[in-house]
Amino acid sequence: MRKSIVCAVAFVALSFLVSGPPPASAVEPEYVLEMGTVVPAGSPWAMQLKRLKKYVEEETGGRVKVKLRLGGSNERSLARRTQMGSKQGFAGSVGGLSSIVREVNVLEAPYVFDTVQQADKALDDPEVLKQVRAILEKQKLVFALWGENGFRSYFSRRPIRTPDDMKGIRYRSQEAVAHVEAYKAIGASPVTIDVANTMTSLQTGVVDGFDNTPLFAMATTWYQGLDDDERNLILSKHSYQPGIVVYSKKWFDTLPADIQKVLLGVPYDLTTWGREQVRKMEPVLLKNLVRYGYDIHDPSPAELQKFKDKEKGVPEAVAKQVGPAGQKLLKSVRAALAK
Repeated sequence: MRKSIVCAVAFVALSFLVSGPPPASAVEPEYVLEMGTVVPAGSPWAMQLKRLKKYVEEETGGRVKVKLRLGGSNERSLARRTQMGSKQGFAGSVGGLSSIVREVNVLEAPYVFDTVQQADKALDDPEVLKQVRAILEKQKLVFALWGENGFRSYFSRRPIRTPDDMKGIRYRSQEAVAHVEAYKAIGASPVTIDVANTMTSLQTGVVDGFDNTPLFAMATTWYQGLDDDERNLILSKHSYQPGIVVYSKKWFDTLPADIQKVLLGVPYDLTTWGREQVRKMEPVLLKNLVRYGYDIHDPSPAELQKFKDKEKGVPEAVAKQVGPAGQKLLKSVRAALAK
Protein backbone atom coordinates (compact mmCIF):
# COMPACT_ATOMS: atom_id res chain seq x y z
CA MET A 1 0.00 0.00 0.00
CA ARG A 2 2.78 2.39 1.00
CA LYS A 3 4.65 1.55 -2.18
CA SER A 4 1.61 2.36 -4.33
CA ILE A 5 1.17 5.74 -2.61
CA VAL A 6 4.81 6.61 -3.18
CA CYS A 7 4.48 5.65 -6.83
CA ALA A 8 1.35 7.79 -7.22
CA VAL A 9 3.06 10.82 -5.70
CA ALA A 10 6.08 10.30 -7.93
CA PHE A 11 3.82 10.06 -10.97
CA VAL A 12 2.07 13.34 -10.13
CA ALA A 13 5.40 15.09 -9.58
CA LEU A 14 6.77 13.76 -12.83
CA SER A 15 3.63 14.83 -14.68
CA PHE A 16 4.02 18.36 -13.31
CA LEU A 17 7.64 18.55 -14.41
CA VAL A 18 6.76 17.36 -17.91
CA SER A 19 3.63 19.41 -18.47
CA GLY A 20 4.50 22.49 -16.38
CA PRO A 21 2.18 24.44 -14.05
CA PRO A 22 -1.56 24.53 -14.79
CA PRO A 23 -2.74 27.26 -17.20
CA ALA A 24 -3.94 30.59 -15.78
CA SER A 25 -7.55 29.64 -16.56
CA ALA A 26 -7.20 26.62 -14.25
CA VAL A 27 -5.94 28.68 -11.29
CA GLU A 28 -8.50 29.72 -8.72
CA PRO A 29 -8.50 33.55 -8.82
CA GLU A 30 -7.52 35.39 -5.66
CA TYR A 31 -8.92 38.76 -6.81
CA VAL A 32 -11.77 39.91 -9.03
CA LEU A 33 -11.67 43.00 -11.24
CA GLU A 34 -15.28 43.75 -12.11
CA MET A 35 -15.35 46.53 -14.68
CA GLY A 36 -18.52 48.51 -15.37
CA THR A 37 -19.04 50.23 -18.73
CA VAL A 38 -21.72 51.44 -21.12
CA VAL A 39 -19.59 50.12 -23.99
CA PRO A 40 -21.78 47.98 -26.28
CA ALA A 41 -20.81 44.38 -26.95
CA GLY A 42 -19.16 43.85 -30.33
CA SER A 43 -17.78 47.39 -30.54
CA PRO A 44 -14.07 48.28 -30.92
CA TRP A 45 -14.06 49.40 -27.28
CA ALA A 46 -15.38 46.02 -26.20
CA MET A 47 -12.61 44.33 -28.17
CA GLN A 48 -10.03 46.57 -26.51
CA LEU A 49 -11.40 45.69 -23.07
CA LYS A 50 -11.29 41.98 -23.92
CA ARG A 51 -7.62 42.41 -24.80
CA LEU A 52 -7.09 44.13 -21.46
CA LYS A 53 -8.85 41.23 -19.73
CA LYS A 54 -6.57 38.73 -21.47
CA TYR A 55 -3.46 40.72 -20.56
CA VAL A 56 -4.35 41.02 -16.87
CA GLU A 57 -5.38 37.41 -16.45
CA GLU A 58 -2.33 36.04 -18.27
CA GLU A 59 0.22 38.33 -16.64
CA THR A 60 -1.10 37.57 -13.15
CA GLY A 61 -1.17 33.85 -13.86
CA GLY A 62 -4.91 33.72 -13.31
CA ARG A 63 -4.72 35.29 -9.84
CA VAL A 64 -6.93 38.14 -11.08
CA LYS A 65 -10.26 37.37 -12.75
CA VAL A 66 -11.58 40.20 -14.95
CA LYS A 67 -15.35 40.44 -15.33
CA LEU A 68 -16.47 42.86 -18.05
CA ARG A 69 -19.97 44.24 -17.50
CA LEU A 70 -20.73 45.65 -20.96
CA GLY A 71 -23.77 47.69 -21.97
CA GLY A 72 -24.43 49.61 -18.76
CA SER A 73 -26.80 52.57 -18.76
CA ASN A 74 -25.29 55.35 -16.64
CA GLU A 75 -21.62 56.29 -16.72
CA ARG A 76 -21.90 58.61 -13.76
CA SER A 77 -23.28 55.82 -11.58
CA LEU A 78 -20.63 53.32 -12.75
CA ALA A 79 -17.83 55.82 -12.15
CA ARG A 80 -19.18 56.65 -8.69
CA ARG A 81 -19.37 52.97 -7.73
CA THR A 82 -15.75 52.54 -8.78
CA GLN A 83 -14.76 55.57 -6.74
CA MET A 84 -16.53 54.12 -3.70
CA GLY A 85 -15.03 50.65 -4.24
CA SER A 86 -18.21 48.65 -4.93
CA LYS A 87 -16.81 48.07 -8.42
CA GLN A 88 -13.13 47.56 -9.05
CA GLY A 89 -12.95 49.29 -12.43
CA PHE A 90 -14.64 51.70 -14.83
CA ALA A 91 -14.23 51.95 -18.59
CA GLY A 92 -15.98 54.81 -20.32
CA SER A 93 -15.72 58.29 -21.73
CA VAL A 94 -13.80 61.09 -20.08
CA GLY A 95 -17.07 63.02 -20.28
CA GLY A 96 -18.80 60.37 -18.20
CA LEU A 97 -15.98 60.35 -15.68
CA SER A 98 -15.98 64.16 -15.52
CA SER A 99 -19.23 64.12 -13.54
CA ILE A 100 -17.15 63.06 -10.52
CA VAL A 101 -13.68 64.18 -11.66
CA ARG A 102 -14.53 67.68 -12.82
CA GLU A 103 -11.01 68.72 -13.83
CA VAL A 104 -10.90 66.35 -16.83
CA ASN A 105 -13.76 68.30 -18.43
CA VAL A 106 -11.10 70.46 -20.08
CA LEU A 107 -10.05 67.55 -22.31
CA GLU A 108 -13.46 67.52 -24.02
CA ALA A 109 -13.98 71.27 -24.27
CA PRO A 110 -14.70 72.44 -27.84
CA TYR A 111 -11.84 72.58 -30.33
CA VAL A 112 -9.08 71.89 -27.84
CA PHE A 113 -7.92 69.40 -30.48
CA ASP A 114 -8.34 69.77 -34.23
CA THR A 115 -6.94 66.37 -35.22
CA VAL A 116 -6.48 62.93 -33.69
CA GLN A 117 -2.73 63.43 -34.02
CA GLN A 118 -2.97 66.46 -31.74
CA ALA A 119 -5.08 64.50 -29.26
CA ASP A 120 -2.58 61.63 -29.18
CA LYS A 121 0.33 64.02 -28.73
CA ALA A 122 -1.25 65.76 -25.77
CA LEU A 123 -2.81 62.78 -24.00
CA ASP A 124 0.40 60.75 -24.22
CA ASP A 125 2.58 63.63 -23.05
CA PRO A 126 4.36 62.66 -19.79
CA GLU A 127 3.42 65.87 -17.98
CA VAL A 128 -0.25 65.61 -19.00
CA LEU A 129 -0.34 61.96 -17.90
CA LYS A 130 1.30 62.87 -14.61
CA GLN A 131 -1.37 65.45 -13.90
CA VAL A 132 -4.23 63.16 -14.95
CA ARG A 133 -2.94 60.46 -12.58
CA ALA A 134 -2.67 62.95 -9.72
CA ILE A 135 -6.17 64.32 -10.34
CA LEU A 136 -7.62 60.81 -10.40
CA GLU A 137 -5.77 59.75 -7.26
CA LYS A 138 -7.36 62.58 -5.30
CA GLN A 139 -10.73 61.13 -6.32
CA LYS A 140 -9.70 57.62 -5.21
CA LEU A 141 -9.11 56.36 -8.75
CA VAL A 142 -6.06 54.89 -10.51
CA PHE A 143 -5.31 55.51 -14.19
CA ALA A 144 -4.93 52.40 -16.38
CA LEU A 145 -5.04 53.43 -20.04
CA TRP A 146 -6.69 55.61 -22.68
CA GLY A 147 -9.36 54.44 -25.07
CA GLU A 148 -11.20 56.39 -27.72
CA ASN A 149 -14.68 57.45 -28.76
CA GLY A 150 -13.38 60.01 -31.26
CA PHE A 151 -14.59 63.36 -32.56
CA ARG A 152 -18.18 64.23 -31.76
CA SER A 153 -20.45 65.96 -34.29
CA TYR A 154 -24.06 67.20 -34.38
CA PHE A 155 -26.98 64.96 -35.39
CA SER A 156 -30.27 66.85 -35.74
CA ARG A 157 -33.75 66.99 -37.28
CA ARG A 158 -32.93 70.08 -39.30
CA PRO A 159 -29.89 70.81 -41.50
CA ILE A 160 -27.15 72.75 -39.69
CA ARG A 161 -24.78 74.96 -41.66
CA THR A 162 -24.04 77.85 -39.28
CA PRO A 163 -24.19 78.34 -35.51
CA ASP A 164 -27.32 80.43 -36.00
CA ASP A 165 -29.11 77.31 -37.28
CA MET A 166 -28.71 75.77 -33.82
CA LYS A 167 -30.37 78.53 -31.83
CA GLY A 168 -33.09 77.16 -29.60
CA ILE A 169 -32.71 73.54 -30.70
CA ARG A 170 -32.98 71.11 -27.80
CA TYR A 171 -29.98 68.81 -27.90
CA ARG A 172 -29.31 65.82 -25.72
CA SER A 173 -26.16 66.64 -23.78
CA GLN A 174 -23.86 64.37 -21.85
CA GLU A 175 -23.79 65.17 -18.14
CA ALA A 176 -20.52 67.08 -18.42
CA VAL A 177 -19.76 70.75 -17.84
CA ALA A 178 -17.71 71.00 -21.04
CA HIS A 179 -20.61 69.78 -23.20
CA VAL A 180 -23.27 71.90 -21.54
CA GLU A 181 -21.18 75.07 -21.79
CA ALA A 182 -20.32 74.38 -25.43
CA TYR A 183 -24.01 74.12 -26.34
CA LYS A 184 -24.84 77.32 -24.48
CA ALA A 185 -22.04 79.22 -26.24
CA ILE A 186 -23.40 78.24 -29.61
CA GLY A 187 -26.99 79.16 -28.77
CA ALA A 188 -28.50 75.68 -28.49
CA SER A 189 -30.50 74.37 -25.53
CA PRO A 190 -28.76 71.44 -23.82
CA VAL A 191 -30.83 68.81 -22.01
CA THR A 192 -28.71 66.43 -19.91
CA ILE A 193 -29.88 62.85 -20.44
CA ASP A 194 -28.12 59.60 -19.63
CA VAL A 195 -27.38 56.91 -22.22
CA ALA A 196 -30.33 54.71 -21.27
CA ASN A 197 -32.95 57.42 -21.85
CA THR A 198 -31.53 59.13 -24.93
CA MET A 199 -33.26 56.98 -27.55
CA THR A 200 -36.70 57.48 -26.00
CA SER A 201 -36.07 61.22 -25.68
CA LEU A 202 -35.28 61.40 -29.40
CA GLN A 203 -38.31 59.35 -30.42
CA THR A 204 -40.73 61.34 -28.28
CA GLY A 205 -39.37 64.76 -29.24
CA VAL A 206 -37.99 65.68 -25.83
CA VAL A 207 -34.86 66.58 -27.79
CA ASP A 208 -34.32 67.25 -31.49
CA GLY A 209 -30.74 66.10 -31.78
CA PHE A 210 -27.58 64.97 -30.06
CA ASP A 211 -23.86 65.14 -30.50
CA ASN A 212 -21.68 62.07 -30.61
CA THR A 213 -19.41 60.09 -32.88
CA PRO A 214 -20.74 58.13 -35.86
CA LEU A 215 -19.46 55.02 -34.10
CA PHE A 216 -21.42 55.62 -30.91
CA ALA A 217 -24.53 56.72 -32.81
CA MET A 218 -24.48 53.45 -34.76
CA ALA A 219 -23.50 51.21 -31.83
CA THR A 220 -26.37 52.51 -29.67
CA THR A 221 -28.78 52.85 -32.66
CA TRP A 222 -29.41 56.49 -31.69
CA TYR A 223 -29.30 57.35 -35.38
CA GLN A 224 -32.71 55.66 -35.65
CA GLY A 225 -34.19 58.07 -33.12
CA LEU A 226 -34.62 60.72 -35.83
CA ASP A 227 -37.34 60.22 -38.46
CA ASP A 228 -36.30 59.07 -41.94
CA ASP A 229 -36.90 62.50 -43.49
CA GLU A 230 -35.22 64.40 -40.63
CA ARG A 231 -31.78 62.84 -40.53
CA ASN A 232 -28.98 65.38 -40.68
CA LEU A 233 -25.36 65.29 -39.58
CA ILE A 234 -22.81 68.09 -39.77
CA LEU A 235 -19.23 66.95 -39.23
CA SER A 236 -18.42 69.74 -36.82
CA LYS A 237 -15.92 67.53 -34.97
CA HIS A 238 -16.10 70.02 -32.15
CA SER A 239 -15.11 67.76 -29.25
CA TYR A 240 -12.56 64.98 -29.15
CA GLN A 241 -13.66 62.39 -26.60
CA PRO A 242 -11.07 60.06 -25.15
CA GLY A 243 -12.07 56.83 -23.51
CA ILE A 244 -10.45 55.97 -20.21
CA VAL A 245 -10.03 52.93 -17.95
CA VAL A 246 -9.55 53.45 -14.23
CA TYR A 247 -9.33 51.21 -11.16
CA SER A 248 -10.82 51.79 -7.75
CA LYS A 249 -7.97 52.99 -5.51
CA LYS A 250 -9.70 51.45 -2.51
CA TRP A 251 -9.45 48.03 -4.20
CA PHE A 252 -6.08 48.66 -5.83
CA ASP A 253 -4.43 49.44 -2.49
CA THR A 254 -5.38 45.99 -1.16
CA LEU A 255 -3.43 44.20 -3.92
CA PRO A 256 0.11 42.84 -3.59
CA ALA A 257 2.85 44.84 -5.28
CA ASP A 258 3.38 42.35 -8.14
CA ILE A 259 -0.27 42.54 -9.20
CA GLN A 260 -0.31 46.33 -8.89
CA LYS A 261 2.70 46.37 -11.21
CA VAL A 262 0.79 44.35 -13.82
CA LEU A 263 -2.26 46.64 -13.63
CA LEU A 264 -0.11 49.74 -14.00
CA GLY A 265 1.99 48.24 -16.78
CA VAL A 266 -0.64 47.84 -19.49
CA PRO A 267 1.29 47.85 -22.79
CA TYR A 268 1.04 51.11 -24.72
CA ASP A 269 0.22 49.23 -27.91
CA LEU A 270 -3.15 48.33 -26.37
CA THR A 271 -3.96 52.04 -26.44
CA THR A 272 -2.72 52.52 -29.99
CA TRP A 273 -4.53 49.39 -31.16
CA GLY A 274 -7.80 50.64 -29.68
CA ARG A 275 -7.43 54.01 -31.35
CA GLU A 276 -6.70 52.41 -34.71
CA GLN A 277 -9.78 50.18 -34.54
CA VAL A 278 -12.07 53.15 -33.95
CA ARG A 279 -10.47 55.39 -36.58
CA LYS A 280 -10.46 52.93 -39.44
CA MET A 281 -14.20 52.37 -39.02
CA GLU A 282 -15.32 55.97 -39.46
CA PRO A 283 -15.39 56.13 -43.31
CA VAL A 284 -17.46 52.94 -43.41
CA LEU A 285 -19.83 54.24 -40.75
CA LEU A 286 -20.42 57.50 -42.63
CA LYS A 287 -21.29 55.54 -45.76
CA ASN A 288 -23.74 53.47 -43.72
CA LEU A 289 -25.37 56.61 -42.31
CA VAL A 290 -25.92 57.86 -45.87
CA ARG A 291 -27.54 54.51 -46.68
CA TYR A 292 -29.85 55.04 -43.73
CA GLY A 293 -30.98 58.38 -45.09
CA TYR A 294 -28.61 60.85 -43.46
CA ASP A 295 -27.70 64.10 -45.20
CA ILE A 296 -24.08 64.54 -44.15
CA HIS A 297 -22.47 67.94 -44.47
CA ASP A 298 -18.69 68.25 -44.26
CA PRO A 299 -18.14 71.97 -43.54
CA SER A 300 -15.48 73.97 -45.32
CA PRO A 301 -12.72 75.57 -43.21
CA ALA A 302 -14.55 78.89 -43.45
CA GLU A 303 -17.83 77.35 -42.27
CA LEU A 304 -16.09 75.52 -39.44
CA GLN A 305 -14.36 78.70 -38.31
CA LYS A 306 -17.75 80.24 -37.49
CA PHE A 307 -18.37 77.46 -34.99
CA LYS A 308 -14.88 77.85 -33.54
CA ASP A 309 -15.38 81.59 -33.16
CA LYS A 310 -18.63 81.05 -31.25
CA GLU A 311 -17.00 78.60 -28.86
CA LYS A 312 -13.71 80.42 -28.47
CA GLY A 313 -12.89 80.86 -24.81
CA VAL A 314 -15.10 77.97 -23.66
CA PRO A 315 -12.13 75.74 -22.73
CA GLU A 316 -10.69 78.46 -20.50
CA ALA A 317 -14.11 79.17 -18.98
CA VAL A 318 -14.61 75.46 -18.25
CA ALA A 319 -11.12 75.23 -16.74
CA LYS A 320 -11.84 78.16 -14.46
CA GLN A 321 -15.15 76.61 -13.42
CA VAL A 322 -13.61 73.25 -12.46
CA GLY A 323 -10.75 74.74 -10.46
CA PRO A 324 -6.97 75.24 -10.37
CA ALA A 325 -6.09 71.63 -11.26
CA GLY A 326 -8.27 71.90 -14.37
CA GLN A 327 -6.61 75.16 -15.34
CA LYS A 328 -3.19 73.59 -14.88
CA LEU A 329 -4.20 70.55 -16.97
CA LEU A 330 -5.44 72.72 -19.83
CA LYS A 331 -2.22 74.72 -19.70
CA SER A 332 -0.18 71.50 -19.93
CA VAL A 333 -2.26 70.29 -22.88
CA ARG A 334 -1.63 73.59 -24.69
CA ALA A 335 2.08 73.32 -23.89
CA ALA A 336 2.23 69.74 -25.22
CA LEU A 337 0.59 70.82 -28.47
CA ALA A 338 3.09 73.66 -28.84
CA LYS A 339 6.11 71.35 -28.62
